Amino acid sequence: MTNSHWFQTQVELRPYRRGFHLITDTLVSAIPELHRINIGLFHAFIRHSSASLTLNENADPTVRGDFERHFNQMVPENAPYYQHTYEGPDDMPAHLKASLLGASVSIPIQSGRLGLGTWQGIYLGEHRDHASGRSVIITIQGQG
Repeated sequence: MTNSHWFQTQVELRPYRRGFHLITDTLVSAIPELHRINIGLFHAFIRHSSASLTLNENADPTVRGDFERHFNQMVPENAPYYQHTYEGPDDMPAHLKASLLGASVSIPIQSGRLGLGTWQGIYLGEHRDHASGRSVIITIQGQG
């Protein structure tokens, strides 16, 4: 019989410029207990309402640029119907983008590693022009 394990840590990300940033390695290195899990689940949750986490292309950085350009077209700044504008023109669009993409990702753990596809990585979607660092809670559970 194998043992069931739970581990949790909080990662403080450095400030990133607005856009989409590959943070897979940063998150994985923050929880060294991952290698002890043979089968389980990795869950990352961002503790902010103006940034997001999502999975996508991990090799070609032009994809991240295309994401930013597309979301800026889909959710523009200064829409005349926005009422929540207290923190500037990027504030309400940041909240909308964060809701569209979501605050968390869950990934299977296989033999001590994330079960990501060959071209998948975890993105931080930073939707504010001048954001401070972001906080991510990582929880892993599984059997060793």
